[in-house]
Amino acid sequence: MTKAEIVEKVYERVGFPKRESYEIVESAFDLIREELSRGEGTVKVAGFGNFTVKEKKSRRGRNPQTGAEIEIPARKVLTFKPSNVLRDALNK
Repeated sequence: MTKAEIVEKVYERVGFPKRESYEIVESAFDLIREELSRGEGTVKVAGFGNFTVKEKKSRRGRNPQTGAEIEIPARKVLTFKPSNVLRDALNK
């Protein structure tokens, strides 16, 4: 599902004008993006799941083409853990 499809569903279900529906969806994604980009917390969406930013340490790796060892730098990764409600809905 794309963002445009989400906007369309909001438009159909809530009845707001399409422009307003777009702004609502865009604002929600902006809020989530801002919170996660700070890298400090978790975004919890009840009945859906948790988005968490985790720190990965730098580590040694290997170039698969040459076999040479390389240093993989530290980085942040986004993880998602679905709620039990979402898991149950998927497994019905």
